[in-house]
Formats: sequence, structure tokens, C-alpha cells
Amino acid sequence: VQLLESGGGLVQAGASLRLSCAASQRTVSGVAMAWFRQAPGKEREFVASMRWSGGTTYYADSVKERFSISRERVGYKIYLQMNSLKPEDTAVYYCTLQRVGAGQYDVWGQGTQVTVSS
Repeated sequence: VQLLESGGGLVQAGASLRLSCAASQRTVSGVAMAWFRQAPGKEREFVASMRWSGGTTYYADSVKERFSISRERVGYKIYLQMNSLKPEDTAVYYCTLQRVGAGQYDVWGQGTQVTVSS
């Protein structure tokens, strides 16, 4: 299975962007999907996640109240709505999937660049 991301770009501070991520196979069995990000010179960090059963969501403190993760009802497709973007949100954003039995996020997308100018 592959994860295909889209929606990144260059925006000014205060703007909004919506990232999308879709699994290439509908038959995959997943436990959760998430977004991580990695800024230049920094380690990859957690942004938001959603458990497939029940839809429970989790957010990093730095994005709470500004970002929202959601999903399609059919298939493994998620979105990250990013509002009130800040320059410190600039990073490559990665979508990831935890498959049943994996115990961790084991499928990663190629990443999509988000750049926020001041």
C-alpha cells in the first residue's frame, strides 16, 4: 500500500491550507492514520492523528485550535485542515498509517511541503 499526499504550498501567515492523504488500496486494514511534520534541521514531530475505530483524534499542543484532522467514511483517506498558519508551521508534512498488527505507524507518504511566509 502507498500513501499519496497533496495540498501543500506557499502561503502567507494567517492563511489556510488543506492537506489530503489517500491510501492506494481500499482493502488495507488500519488502526489509525496521522500527520507528522519535519522542519529543516529538526526532528520529525507528531501533528495530529485519528483512530479508525471511533474516530478519536489527538493533536500536538502547538496546533490545537488551529488544525483539524478528518476522514472519509469509505476508504483510507484523511485530511488536515490548517488554519491561522504561522511561519513556524513551515515543514514537510507526512501522512502515515498504522496497519493492524503493526504496533506502530508503518506506512509513510512521500511528504508535501508547506511554507508559511511572514
